[in-house]
Amino acid sequence: MNSGTTNIGVLGAGQLGRMLALAGYPLGNRFTFLDTTGNPSAGIGEVIVDPDNQHLAEFLAKVDVVTYEFEHLPVTLVQEIEKHKPVYPSSRAIEVCQNRVEEKTLFDRLNIPTPAYRVVESAEQLEAAARELGCPVVAKSVTEGYDGKGQAVLKAPEEAANAWQSIGHTQLIVEAFVDFVREVSMIAVRGRDGEVVFYPMAENQHVGGILRYSVAPLPDLDAQVQQTADTYIRALLDELDYVGVLALELFQTRDGSLLANEMAPRVHNSGHWTMDGAVTSQFENHLRAVQGLPLGSTAAIAPTCMVNVIGQEGDNVAMLKLANTHVHRYDKAERAGRKLAHVNVVAATHAELLEKVRTCQALIPDAPAVEWSFERSL
Repeated sequence: MNSGTTNIGVLGAGQLGRMLALAGYPLGNRFTFLDTTGNPSAGIGEVIVDPDNQHLAEFLAKVDVVTYEFEHLPVTLVQEIEKHKPVYPSSRAIEVCQNRVEEKTLFDRLNIPTPAYRVVESAEQLEAAARELGCPVVAKSVTEGYDGKGQAVLKAPEEAANAWQSIGHTQLIVEAFVDFVREVSMIAVRGRDGEVVFYPMAENQHVGGILRYSVAPLPDLDAQVQQTADTYIRALLDELDYVGVLALELFQTRDGSLLANEMAPRVHNSGHWTMDGAVTSQFENHLRAVQGLPLGSTAAIAPTCMVNVIGQEGDNVAMLKLANTHVHRYDKAERAGRKLAHVNVVAATHAELLEKVRTCQALIPDAPAVEWSFERSL
């Protein structure tokens, strides 16, 4: 990359694109967003609204390199763009992540352990899989499911017919429940030259399939567990010849082992803590990667917790009075289930962090109580 301005095209125009742009302006980047939904919310840069795919040539004329902020894009659109401009990560990454069967097959091939699963194509097969795996099981649509959508939990095999009908897809993945200690995620970045850097693992709390809290680094994490996660995500990055940020969600079981749940080929909600808690944020490092720049340090500055604000705004004035607490709003109207903002709480110790997070939680409507697996180690 030379010292001039790089015009970055972003597929999608939501809050992740907004945060990419905010991280990219200090690098001298300009941003053009291509919105395929008709409902852009980035509120920054130039936005081309194109739900009917009429303005692709205009978008391509404005950009040097293309990335994306969500993976639910037509693969054919990304492949068409690749004929004209570099796209990072590639369409192959999107193709795998849009199909849970392909994703599980890739995990299996790379010896990345996952919960036991079956692929089913009828209510009868779903019932048989539930009996074989042992209830409870979770059934997920093979495509188009995210943030808890397209899923059902079966507590008994007899619930298969209702679950099949409620999900409404022709093919499902059925997964055995995992007796896990905590949900964790790994975020790593791979540059165009193959360099890979890893962020400290985060512990995540989900409610109703939506992430509510992420904390990193973890005070009780065995170095060997972090190293294992690094190995898994590096295998994915290298196999896909990946460029940019990749997130891998995992379950940590009682014996310390890790089981992969799913991956996301983009900057990720569980990495928002890096904006205030790491030397280089996931957003800046993603942009560094796609432009061929050296990657920045991923070291944590201090214990940090990301708190998602869902549905209703919190008391932002009161939260900003808390020392080393940072509010990141997305300029979105309130609506049930909608991600409106996140708050990054930073503290000198994990004990202080938990105290501050609980203070913050009281200032956010419907924020769930939070309990961390590492609390007993403090």
